Amino acid sequence: MGESTQLEAHMDLAGRVALLTGASGGIGKALGRRLIEAGVSTAFAYGRNADEAERLVAEAKDAGVAAVALSADLADPEAPARLVGATVDALGPVDLLIPNAGHSEQRAYTEVDLETWERTLAVNLRAPFLLAQQVVPGMAERGYGRVLFMSSVAAFTGGIVGPHYAASKAGLHGLLHFLAARVAGQGVTVNAVAPALIEDTRMLPPSADPRGLPVGRFGRPEEVADLAMAVLRNGYLTNQVLSLDGGAYPR
Repeated sequence: MGESTQLEAHMDLAGRVALLTGASGGIGKALGRRLIEAGVSTAFAYGRNADEAERLVAEAKDAGVAAVALSADLADPEAPARLVGATVDALGPVDLLIPNAGHSEQRAYTEVDLETWERTLAVNLRAPFLLAQQVVPGMAERGYGRVLFMSSVAAFTGGIVGPHYAASKAGLHGLLHFLAARVAGQGVTVNAVAPALIEDTRMLPPSADPRGLPVGRFGRPEEVADLAMAVLRNGYLTNQVLSLDGGAYPR
């Protein structure tokens, strides 16, 4: 097999197994459909709106792709291990981990109570770490893996949701930098996408105004999904946070 053929085979995701959390949300549904189109067997994990995750499973089966819908409250510290176990039992070892589930409640910094702080950090940061802790060692042993965290531009700027949300997303960056440097040599990449102001999601704050963006509009879930798929296919890109924000925060 020539070098170019090997590269093409490495970029082809067909037959891989993915665990996608937050699959019933706007970005999750768009990314789930991209995974189905790519022939990826996927566990669609959801916290609410089971019907949306089940719809993705039906679409996958219609396309001849294995899939399962799994319920999990990612604020529960035991949920990540159960989720990975159920995925492995149903589909096989996880090749692509996409902790997309997020928790967002817009609050002034003076109004963030302990319960809000703890749940936000649990879902947005602790759960992604525990999921990665479960699957990355196996990825490294097999010589292939992709971890893609879903961050936010709030991690760079503080954003408009609140300090709890910004802190949880900034923590993902430290986590990915630590992990990526340690598994890159085993064929495992660790990256994050950091969107801002994406419509048709439950994460878009009511106060958001697209007129403040250079592109003059909100982003679409499908645009996030397209970037995510490009990252998942690329074995040379690792240890990076990629902003997708309509030009709002040039870096």
